[in-house]
Amino acid sequence: MSKRVVVIGVSAVLVVALAVGLYLFQPWRVFTNTTANEALLVPTSTPTSTPTSTAVEPTASTPVVTTTTTPAGPVALASGPFRSLEHATTGSATLVRLPGGGHAVQFAALDTSDGPDLYVYLSDKASDSAEAAFGSGFTNLGKLKANQGNQVYEVPAGTDLTGVRSVVIWCARFSAGFAVAPLEQT
Repeated sequence: MSKRVVVIGVSAVLVVALAVGLYLFQPWRVFTNTTANEALLVPTSTPTSTPTSTAVEPTASTPVVTTTTTPAGPVALASGPFRSLEHATTGSATLVRLPGGGHAVQFAALDTSDGPDLYVYLSDKASDSAEAAFGSGFTNLGKLKANQGNQVYEVPAGTDLTGVRSVVIWCARFSAGFAVAPLEQT
C-alpha cells in the first residue's frame, strides 16, 4: 500500500471526526448569546395579591354580606432563583396560574451559557438534588428559547402539578443540567 493512500485515509477519518465533533459540541456557542424579551406574566419584584374577604359590620337594618374576590390576571404560585449546575446561571423561575385555568413557567432575567439541545423541564425532584436526578421524572416544556432574557413556557394542559418541585434547563444531547430553580410556594 502506498504512503499516499494511507495519508488520504487518515486525513478522511480526521475530517469526519472533526465534523462529528463540531456537530455534537458546537464549540462556537461558548461565544454566542441569544436573548428573549417576552412580556412576563406576573411581576417578579413585587408580591402577588391573594384573594381577600371583606365583611360588612352588621347593624339592625343591614344584613351580613361576605364577598371573595379572585385576581383577574395571572397569579404566581411558586418561584425561586436559579442554581448553577454545569454552567453559571442567574435569574429566577416562576410557576404561574393563568386566568383561564392553564399554567405557564416564566424565566425572569435569565443569564446562562448557550449550548446545543437545551430544554426546559418541570421536575419532581427537589432543586438541591444531584444533577443526574433531573434526567428523569420530568415534563418537557420545549426547547430553551434563548440563553438570556425574559421568556414564558406554556405547561401542557392536563399536567399534574402536585409533584412539581423544580424547573431545570437541561442539555439532552449530553444529559447535563445547566441550572435548576426551586418552585417554592409564594
